[in-house]
Amino acid sequence: MRSLFWRIFASFWLAVALVAGLSLLLGRALNQDAWILAHHPAVENLAERWAQRYEERGPEAAQSLLERRKQRFRVDTQVLDEAGRPLVYGTFPRRAAAFEARQDNPQRLPWRRLTEEYTGPSGTTYLFIYRIPHPELMEWHRGSLLWPLSALGIALVVLTAISLLLTLSITRPLGRLRGAVHDLGQTAYQQHSLARLAARGDEFGVLARDFNRMGARLQDLIGSQRQLLRDVSHELRSPLARLRVALALAERAEAAERDKLWGRLTRECDRLEALIGEILALARLDADPGSAQPIDLRPLLDQLQADAALAAPEQPLQIRMDSRPLPLSGWPDMLARALDNLLRNALRFSPAGSPVEIEVSRREQCLHIAVRDHGPGAAPELLARLGEPFFRAPNQEAAGHGLGLAIARRAAERHGGRLLLANHPDGGFIATLELPLAQ
Repeated sequence: MRSLFWRIFASFWLAVALVAGLSLLLGRALNQDAWILAHHPAVENLAERWAQRYEERGPEAAQSLLERRKQRFRVDTQVLDEAGRPLVYGTFPRRAAAFEARQDNPQRLPWRRLTEEYTGPSGTTYLFIYRIPHPELMEWHRGSLLWPLSALGIALVVLTAISLLLTLSITRPLGRLRGAVHDLGQTAYQQHSLARLAARGDEFGVLARDFNRMGARLQDLIGSQRQLLRDVSHELRSPLARLRVALALAERAEAAERDKLWGRLTRECDRLEALIGEILALARLDADPGSAQPIDLRPLLDQLQADAALAAPEQPLQIRMDSRPLPLSGWPDMLARALDNLLRNALRFSPAGSPVEIEVSRREQCLHIAVRDHGPGAAPELLARLGEPFFRAPNQEAAGHGLGLAIARRAAERHGGRLLLANHPDGGFIATLELPLAQ
């Protein structure tokens, strides 16, 4: 993280500093004559003042202004009219003019030559020619560069602060996310650790909110897996203990008694196999089921009706299904297993001769599959816990391991829906799968 901080900080800082410095240097290089004419004290506003004095007070006053300027700044000036004739004597020494005429390279001259045109108040155009000695120009440059360098230094300080803040605004959220990832890997993640970051309205806030949802989901899965392991170990201990007792009795029993114990051993093995099968079915719901596919409910319900006729022929199954199209998408085997568990629970608790009702209806953008029995229902205080793995209502006489509703609830969640459990107002118990319809 430290390497990323300095990399981003240096990139922003150098980029801004180079752009600012190059802009300043290129501007001075491309407009050097204009810069000197606009800022050098010897020529600044000289054309305006000279033209006004020449037109108002005559050539002598204008010549006096040029001489005073030369004494003060050591800069020679000559003024020509539109025809190229001198209007005043100026301050150019004759030998300097002859020396300049003999030089074919202006870079070798001991002065800097500048020209400027100016139109006076009367409309006359004047051409000003300045000769500034190089020592004078260099001394002025050293003084004139102080304020650009000061401005550049202030700009660099401001840009450094901005770059620092910008870099911290990027690296600090990454540091918090890194800490959250570390805590999540150690199963010690706390959602409030990213509360401030999740409150931001930028991309980091979106990432933090998504990470919070992922962390909550992973913690729930880890917690449910740990609870499942504890429940499985507890539930497997009872049938294994009964098998061990039956085997011990069979070893000491006579032949006639041993034959009676074999049936008990077989029943315990069947119960253990059924329990392991339900545990595996519940565990498979957490695995990747592959891509979703369209589901046709009619064949699933017909198969459920055929299975119910074989398992409990004395209990009729009534199916009511909405005639409107039901575009459902998901995993048919998973949904069939969930409906089979709900139907088995209904058949187990419904009195003989009482029908079990399955109603399929569409409500807005959701599909409701309700399975109702006419049994005693469940205590209201237990409804919130029904659907937890291995939870069974107290004093329940019906066989089971408490995994049927858990499998149905997990299947509904994998389809993006939920399992609703309630007592029917007219008596009995109703379990409803609420599943989102495909758009």
